[in-house]
Amino acid sequence: MKTLGQWQLRAAFARRLSEMYGREVPAYATLVDVSREVNADVLLRSGAAAERFGSVGRVTAERHGAIRVGTPAELNQVARIFGALGMEPVGFYDLREAASSAVPVVSTAFRPVEAGELARNPFRVFTSMLTPADSRFFDPGLRRRLENFLARRRLFPPELLALADRAERDRELPEADAERFLHLAVRSFELSDEPVDQGWYETLERVSAVAADIGGVRSTHVNHLTPRVLDIDELYRRMTGRGIRMIDTIQGPPRWNGPDVLLRQTSFRALAEPRRMRGPDGTVSTGALRVRFGEVEARGLALTRRGRARYDALLDEVDRRAAARPGVPRADTARAVWEEGLPSTERGLIEHGLAFFTYHLSGERPAHGGPAPANVMDLLRQGWIRAEPIVYEDFLPRSAAGIFQSNLSGEGTRNTAREAIRYDLDWLAGAIGRHVHDPFALYERQQNDSIAEVAEALGIEGALD
Repeated sequence: MKTLGQWQLRAAFARRLSEMYGREVPAYATLVDVSREVNADVLLRSGAAAERFGSVGRVTAERHGAIRVGTPAELNQVARIFGALGMEPVGFYDLREAASSAVPVVSTAFRPVEAGELARNPFRVFTSMLTPADSRFFDPGLRRRLENFLARRRLFPPELLALADRAERDRELPEADAERFLHLAVRSFELSDEPVDQGWYETLERVSAVAADIGGVRSTHVNHLTPRVLDIDELYRRMTGRGIRMIDTIQGPPRWNGPDVLLRQTSFRALAEPRRMRGPDGTVSTGALRVRFGEVEARGLALTRRGRARYDALLDEVDRRAAARPGVPRADTARAVWEEGLPSTERGLIEHGLAFFTYHLSGERPAHGGPAPANVMDLLRQGWIRAEPIVYEDFLPRSAAGIFQSNLSGEGTRNTAREAIRYDLDWLAGAIGRHVHDPFALYERQQNDSIAEVAEALGIEGALD
């Protein structure tokens, strides 16, 4: 009997979700086409250097999705569905604090965590959960109404959850069951044609457009689906040239004459999509909502904790200088700050302990023939080993909030006099009943495993410095 393993389920789900979203949001299909064109052109122009952060085949096929849910119980069910696909929760993101407008959500990302699984299919889903208990956004009366509304809805059919649990337990599904699982899973993330209660939606929209998108409807849907591109600046130019309205900026690090780090993102603006709306008198008419957009990303090096602290400090410095010199383009300011604050080479990042790499034996040993040093930097300098960058597989809360904020229909409301409720990674793990990975620990393990393999191959006793 033919079966599909978890990575095959993951690849099939990502492909079908992309096809579905392309039908629902035609501009997304344009985004994918332009991404392919840009990737092909970069490969032609740069050759092997274009694949420094992954093969062009992987990059072109790569997607990340984004969905939104309302409660810990719904998030737990999402975790079960993605667990069937070999995707685990990684990281905790508090978008409430990262956005200047009202974005009352906390988030995690579901993705494969092993390098081999990422190479097979790197699909990931950024998943946000509404925070009705945060009194800065929701007064007691609205909180009760919202929690009651969320408690009454059912996002995922029991049959889907049962199949998901079976796939996660067995790490595979028979072909017929796999087909049923994929059908139910993709259908659960389609945009519903059920009429939206206009009054209730508008009540939540006054607080936050994101809150309305999550808690103002009885279903969930793909909020955006994101291809990966090798030159995001060129993609931005080409999309604009095709008449697609993009958001004002590319979020994340600037383009500069140095290593690409972390994640750069942009999107086309949320489109007015026709939706059936139910008025106070019960009549149904056609309206329009702006909640879904098309995002694209370019990925670079994963930074260490020290590197990430440096990155955050550089962002603060960009903010400070931009405020002091409003007439200077922000991109120029950011580029200058980056050139002052970061090494301009990968070797410099390694020397300062700012980025993660895997290490591998060089093709030829050094000509001097002496013993191998027990130090990673000396092994690199003398040519015993080479360094390969570890690609950043995760997200940036400020960038995610910036994308959300750029696509909101309004600023919403936030009462800063009220006390915020605390959420963190440990709370998230308890809420969904699963271990939530620290992304830094995943990258560090990958780097350390490669160093241990080098030491063993060279016969070096003890740990390398």
